Amino acid sequence: MPSLQDTLLIFSDLDGSLLDIHTYDWQPAIPWLDRLLDNQVPVILCSSKTVAEMLEIQQDLGLEGLPLIAENGAVIQPDVRWEMGQRHIRGMSHQDIHRLIEQIRLQLRVKFTTFDDVDERVISEWTGLTRYRSALARKHEASVTLIWRDTDEKMVEFEEVLARSGLKCLQGARFWHILDARCGKDVAVNWLIEQYREQEDITPVTLGLGDGPNDAPLLDSMDFAVVIKGINRQGIVLRDTSPARVYYTQQPGPAGWSEGLDHFLSSSRQIT
Repeated sequence: MPSLQDTLLIFSDLDGSLLDIHTYDWQPAIPWLDRLLDNQVPVILCSSKTVAEMLEIQQDLGLEGLPLIAENGAVIQPDVRWEMGQRHIRGMSHQDIHRLIEQIRLQLRVKFTTFDDVDERVISEWTGLTRYRSALARKHEASVTLIWRDTDEKMVEFEEVLARSGLKCLQGARFWHILDARCGKDVAVNWLIEQYREQEDITPVTLGLGDGPNDAPLLDSMDFAVVIKGINRQGIVLRDTSPARVYYTQQPGPAGWSEGLDHFLSSSRQIT
């Protein structure tokens, strides 16, 4: 079992995990966030959200300056202490992906609505975010977010054509996300883990938390994984579900997030 005395890195999804899927509240996670801060354990946010959104959330949570992984791994923001420049955008740009899926939409006559098709008022209605946060949610750099409005059969056809274009489609808690097929949460976390080895001269123990199908690559890359009870009917399918490595929570959202840390770090949770 991991311990707060280990050289520990925690990678966490946001919506439906650290944040409540409906209200975006994180209050149940505050005791653990404080404890991890006291023990200098980095909490690295790993989400489908944009960098613009995640930098605001980092400030809300007191995690400023730490690395983050945005747009399902297509964008990486390194630790501010590392002398390696600005954030890394991997694969195709948002503009290139948007152009390709518009061509595919016409070719296949499939029905979907992207964040580029609507304004922040509509995104606010979809998500419950404020208009300001909805505007940040439209600032994609290397992916496209959409609502699928067609059949499962059409989705299979859509994914096949995307693959031939070098793209892939990931299902999150609420939306679908299109990004370069070479990108992923697993690719991003493995790159960041290697940076910690090189920049900090450590061999970290990793623990990941997530609730949606798009979190599977993240959790498969971790030493220990917490599958938070989510709303997606497909759930999360992992390669290694050993009880010593994976814990499935009874509670959703930030309460489940804390439950998962209680499970893995219970022997050390009173040590600060």
